[in-house]
Amino acid sequence: MQKHLKNEIHNIISGKSKVGFGAIIQTIASYLDNGSQSSEKTESSKQIREQETKKLEGFVTERNLWINDIDFSQYVSEGAEQRVYLKDSDHVLKLNDAIYYSYWTDYFYNLLIHNFFFPDTAYELIGFTKESGNIYAVVKQSFVTITQETDLSKVKSFLEANGFINNRNNDYINPSLGIILEDLHDENVLTRNDILYFIDTVFYTTKEFWTDN
Repeated sequence: MQKHLKNEIHNIISGKSKVGFGAIIQTIASYLDNGSQSSEKTESSKQIREQETKKLEGFVTERNLWINDIDFSQYVSEGAEQRVYLKDSDHVLKLNDAIYYSYWTDYFYNLLIHNFFFPDTAYELIGFTKESGNIYAVVKQSFVTITQETDLSKVKSFLEANGFINNRNNDYINPSLGIILEDLHDENVLTRNDILYFIDTVFYTTKEFWTDN
């Protein structure tokens, strides 16, 4: 079962299989293709990231994906990695500079994996914006109304039932898949009518994800 799941995620990342709102994300990840999954790199992470960013900006310009009409007065909240703005009564916009990731491709893989596991809160990449010289991905996501506080023990039970082991604090790992899922505190997993909604996930792929497939 886990082997089949791993193959399915590989196919989504490679663009061989479809996932909700995945087409443009798959296209960009493939375009950047910096080989970040390789265990051996001839260049430093910083060099690769800089090269990626230049390629990404070129792609965004070529595809006319710059967004210049974000209503910053609709500010909701922010964390270390992103800022959140109200888009309308049903959606929010999230601006993310992929600071949690060494490479932009890993951030895009995160979006694809999230959309695979949590389609009810799937990220729709609608474009990019630039601020103080930094580029930000702009994603749209369904707005989740909270009806009760999230019980983190239920989050743990749900994830363990799906092969994810709690290895520290609010961080998890699925050894069979070679996938890490971090930062699942009660602001990143919301509860509405006793149903868990994972709105902010930080997925990482490990070396094991890229081997024995």
